[in-house]
Amino acid sequence: MSVVVVLGLGLIAFARQAPASTSVAPTANDSWNIAYGIYKCDAFLPHLAGTKEKPLDPNFVKYGVNSKDDGIIHWNAKLPATGKDAKLGLFLDTYGVSVDPKGMKFPADQNKGVSYTVAKDKCKDKSGKLVDAQIQVIVWENYDKPDLQKKYITDFNNIRIKNDKMAITIAFVAPGANIPQPDSSSDLAKIGNVGSVTTTTAPKTSTTTAVTSTTGG
Repeated sequence: MSVVVVLGLGLIAFARQAPASTSVAPTANDSWNIAYGIYKCDAFLPHLAGTKEKPLDPNFVKYGVNSKDDGIIHWNAKLPATGKDAKLGLFLDTYGVSVDPKGMKFPADQNKGVSYTVAKDKCKDKSGKLVDAQIQVIVWENYDKPDLQKKYITDFNNIRIKNDKMAITIAFVAPGANIPQPDSSSDLAKIGNVGSVTTTTAPKTSTTTAVTSTTGG
């Protein structure tokens, strides 16, 4: 009986430590391209600089996720960045960018190391009045279906990377601002064919998602 108990405990421990199912996309065999942009008030900021391949960044070695000064996330995932563990935060961590509901902060080698704080920095609203800004992330699961989008107002690092040819805009804007797709979305058409995407987001509406969990989902 004691042997059975020990074996059972061992299986439980293994299950807790096992990685996300390798059958859930993206797998380690997938090579995806996702358009991204960082938008402040009324314009996109420069693309994050550097490929993280020279010099070799530890997070790039670990996750296989980077950009090439082109506004595209190249998701050539290794095991820690596959399945339900494929999340936007892995890309942001690789470039040292911090994004949360309080604001966004860049490291010294990106965007001159500036930071934008919700409680301090302002943007103009639709009437031209300076108002307190907020952080939003808009996700299009398929870049060529711009009416199908989802808005996130928290837990940005845990936004799932679910399929190839997504588009993501990280925005510091006035409430109610119109947030466009990244300029680099148009380049996705040149990178392979767009596969079919299944989405449950209602057309011509923006779904707001407030996620508080810090685990995969």
